[in-house]
Amino acid sequence: MNFALPILAMVALSACTENEAAKPEIRPVRTLIIDPQPIPDDRQAIGEIKPRFESGLGFRVAEKLVSRLVDVGVKVKKGDVLARLDKQDFDNRIRSAKASEASAQAVLEEAKAAERRSKTLLAKHVTSQSAYDAALRGLRTEKATLASARAAVELAQDQLAYTELRAEFDGIVTQVGGEPGQVMAVGQMVVKLAKPGAKDAVFNIAESAFRDRDPDDRPHIVVNLLSAPDIVAQGIVREISPVADPATRTYQVKVTLSEPPAQMRFGASILGRLKIDTAPVVVIPGSALFDKNGKPAVWLYDQAKSQVHLKPVVITRFEAERIIVSEGLKKGDVVVTAGVNRLREGQKVRLLPDAQKAGMRK
Repeated sequence: MNFALPILAMVALSACTENEAAKPEIRPVRTLIIDPQPIPDDRQAIGEIKPRFESGLGFRVAEKLVSRLVDVGVKVKKGDVLARLDKQDFDNRIRSAKASEASAQAVLEEAKAAERRSKTLLAKHVTSQSAYDAALRGLRTEKATLASARAAVELAQDQLAYTELRAEFDGIVTQVGGEPGQVMAVGQMVVKLAKPGAKDAVFNIAESAFRDRDPDDRPHIVVNLLSAPDIVAQGIVREISPVADPATRTYQVKVTLSEPPAQMRFGASILGRLKIDTAPVVVIPGSALFDKNGKPAVWLYDQAKSQVHLKPVVITRFEAERIIVSEGLKKGDVVVTAGVNRLREGQKVRLLPDAQKAGMRK
């Protein structure tokens, strides 16, 4: 029996296996050619609709609230009565002031008569000059007393008028702060009134959003209702708070809306988006990112050697499906976008048939 053929076959097979093991692995990869381009700055924030002009109205006198005639959402005209205080004490003050005025008027009439008599007697040399001067002084004192009494009457009447809280302008009630039976302090907010036509979109924005922006920059904002995304308004940043909120460490940003639709009511939740393009930036897909000792990096493809090399990068921000890179990549670099976790430094790779086409996309 001839055993030479099986042995030769085994030797040949062993040699082929050793050659394949010695041959380096060439992995197929997809790549992207870096070409920095401006992109829409689509950073978003959740906020709410607030009135641009809003005033908290309160009484100018302290007393018990007997009635509040409006509730939240009610539209009022300038001069409409919003609430009333108990006016009994103020009626009594008016009666007391008017009584004091009448008394001062009577005393003044007596002082006038005394002055006239003293003047007549002085002309006839029956009385002395000092007696006449005393009568004249009494007359002037009683005139001042009457003027003070009349001012007290006017003050009491004003205080009575202050027991009715009236609207300072046409508006809509956005908040109430008092209920009948409650004793209201001077200036305590009873009704908060807002002008319905002027609306702001208000957002609380993190400090990082202002890091690369000019403090005087006032970008345009697109605002839409969360409950109805098709209801949209345009606006421009009007005010950025110079001080962060002590609790959230965010900054309040107010956006003036241009002709907001009626559906954007006060208190409605909204979504705001920047309406600008950035400077040219490098954008890569999230699949291209590699972790090197806890720091971000990407695999660069060397076309001359068909090899890949790891390159550290600096990330500006992460988005849902892409990453914005600020440092580490330049125009013309070829970045591996798939299979990055199976690559090693200097490894030979080959591009998939659609790799170049994908790499040329912007």
